[in-house]
Amino acid sequence: MQPRNMSMSGVVDLAAVKAAQEAKAKAEQARAEAARQGGGPGAVSPADLVIDVDEAGFEHEVLQRSTEVPVVIDFWAEWCEPCKQLSPLLERLAVEYNGRFLLAKIDVDANQMLMQQFGVQGIPAVFAVVAGQALPLFQGAAGEAQIRETLDQLVAVAEQRFGLTGLTVDPDAEAGSRPAPAVPAGPYDALLEAAVQALDAGDLGGAIQAYTNVLNEDPANSEAKLGLAQAELLQRVQGADPQRVRKEAAEKPADARAQIAAADLDLVGGHVEDAFGRLIETVQRTVGDDRDTVRIRLLELFEVVGADDPRVAAARRALARALF
Repeated sequence: MQPRNMSMSGVVDLAAVKAAQEAKAKAEQARAEAARQGGGPGAVSPADLVIDVDEAGFEHEVLQRSTEVPVVIDFWAEWCEPCKQLSPLLERLAVEYNGRFLLAKIDVDANQMLMQQFGVQGIPAVFAVVAGQALPLFQGAAGEAQIRETLDQLVAVAEQRFGLTGLTVDPDAEAGSRPAPAVPAGPYDALLEAAVQALDAGDLGGAIQAYTNVLNEDPANSEAKLGLAQAELLQRVQGADPQRVRKEAAEKPADARAQIAAADLDLVGGHVEDAFGRLIETVQRTVGDDRDTVRIRLLELFEVVGADDPRVAAARRALARALF
């Protein structure tokens, strides 16, 4: 089977500008945090650059981590002879590229659903995921020079378009262990209390500003992230005419803007599964920038509900199936 190369020239078309900006902002925050902490916390060992991924861990290990580093996926099987030449080469290059990409190995025999979702027709097959966007790299056997050229293009586009500069690698770190980040400076009790008071008073703009002030100092503050997501949701639905919004959504099932507006109302009304299901169905009906806009809003609604909610976990899996 001859390799089928990807063209990196069109990668920017696969993600909306907002997605690129969000991914870039996350990368910049991570770099700033690493600089404040001397580069130690968050570093990985060379062995951590190659991971085995299954269907249960795909959303976290591939989709979520692709907002920090390009993830190259190697679809392989024990019986595949060409895989036995390609996989060790990719593993060596992952270490050599020193964190510029993460290699995720997926055994197709044990993960048939992922193979189908990516449309893999034969193995070996290599894909990449950048900022949540799947890209085919090549299929079949490929020479090292050709693979290096493709990887160089991938990491360049990831950095230029999405601000993803990769992972910090510490050769002395133990595999599978990542030091916990230092507790950020604080406390933020006064700012968080001010945000709650603003919400109680109906001052959504003030609440948003207060939560934003916390996140400017502590980007990982979970209470501020949740509060900001909730305040922004309330601000979006403020003044909306529910009857008009739902009528438009019913008449235009493939209209991204109409479905997003209705999903916001669903969530505010406590209909969590309805909101998630509406947007997942819209992802399936739309393409291009509209599709990505819907995906981003769904991720924002996940923040409102909270990552620990089982309904979020189920919706994340459904979103992955819809995307791939």
